[in-house]
Amino acid sequence: MHSLSRRLLVSVLVSLVLFFGVTIAVLDMSFRALSERSLQDLLDAQMVALIAATEPRESGVFSPPPGSLESRLDTPGSGLYAQIRAAGTEESWRSPSTAGAFIDFGGKLDPGVKRFSYSTADDERIAVASRGIAFEDEGQDTRNLTFSVAASLVPYDRQLRSFRTQLFGWFLGLTLLLLATLGALLRWVLRPVRRLEKEIHDVEEGERETLGDGYPRELTGVAGNLNALLIGERKRVARYRDTLGNLAHSLKTPLAVMRTTLGSKTRDAADIPQSVEATLSGEIDRMTAIIEHQLQRAAASGGSWLGQAPLDVAAVVTDLRSALLKVYARKDLSIEVQIAPGAQFVGDRGDLMEVLGNLLDNACKWCKSRVRLTVSVDSSAPTRTRLVIVVEDDGPGISEADRARVLERGVRMDERVPGHGIGLSMVHDAVDLYGGTLTIDASDLGGACFSLRLPGR
Repeated sequence: MHSLSRRLLVSVLVSLVLFFGVTIAVLDMSFRALSERSLQDLLDAQMVALIAATEPRESGVFSPPPGSLESRLDTPGSGLYAQIRAAGTEESWRSPSTAGAFIDFGGKLDPGVKRFSYSTADDERIAVASRGIAFEDEGQDTRNLTFSVAASLVPYDRQLRSFRTQLFGWFLGLTLLLLATLGALLRWVLRPVRRLEKEIHDVEEGERETLGDGYPRELTGVAGNLNALLIGERKRVARYRDTLGNLAHSLKTPLAVMRTTLGSKTRDAADIPQSVEATLSGEIDRMTAIIEHQLQRAAASGGSWLGQAPLDVAAVVTDLRSALLKVYARKDLSIEVQIAPGAQFVGDRGDLMEVLGNLLDNACKWCKSRVRLTVSVDSSAPTRTRLVIVVEDDGPGISEADRARVLERGVRMDERVPGHGIGLSMVHDAVDLYGGTLTIDASDLGGACFSLRLPGR
């Protein structure tokens, strides 16, 4: 959910940056074009005033009378400059504002030709407008004159920088305001989705059985379908287990009758030979073990049920410890239990009983006198491997070469010890169905150490 919100905000931010970037570029181009037109209009107005005020002098130079033009043309370094040049001569008139400044007004022009360009004056950018004029004096002589007016671009560049600074500032503020507004709107709009996420997490953790009501119309169908799925899954698993239980009863009863019949001392003339009886009895035991293994494997929940309340591990261990101490009462046995407070298993109670029962029974069967069970919770691990269960004993242990083999169905390390060799295989299958792990190592007690990771809280 947080990822979705971040993606939406990032998408909106990228869109705003692109939109505002294009808008700023367009506004900047428009402002520069407007400034350039304004500058050209200023230079044209100064050009008209210069042409209108220009008169021939006795020296042969054309110039305007003193004081007839704008005062800035009479002030050195004012940023406004003017020049008049006559064709065929190097003599020219320059405004007093050009004093001490080297300004390149460009070449001479023919009558009727206009030119607008940019130049420099003492490392200062200027705009230059020039126009060629055919000028008639009082003697009716025609002289070709080039009038030039230049203006410094420093004020315009300063104004452009100020405009850009304000433009970026306003758009940055507007972007932050829009992001804050969109963030608040997204938080409000996505509130039902966050609630749905939390309730699904609570169902996975076993804190609630179904999702709540009161969702918006767009999420009502999703919540309703999830609730129907949860309820249907529980009913399906329950019906499946009931069917398997009935099947187990139906299969075990005929096998028991067959075993009883074979072991009966009363036989008629068609007695079964002793060798055949032994063979059939062995096969019946094998069929019984296979049925028990496969039915119990199929009856496993296949993982924690969604919406199922977590189980208190201490209560299950207490029942198992009491039962095992009674079963192995003739053995000087000590079962040590260390359980972290509040350790819980997220799954079916029967599965937990099956796993712990087989491991503890196996440890009690092979130990000399000590069995140790340790249960802890690894809060940093994923939910499916958070519960850590360690079963150890002080028996002969399991060699490294046999550790993988003992998890196979029907494998027994010692044929003299009662059993069918399917207990550890069932434990391995159940742990695998829950997405957990099972490892076998050597215990510091001297025997085997079985370490499990299961869903827990």
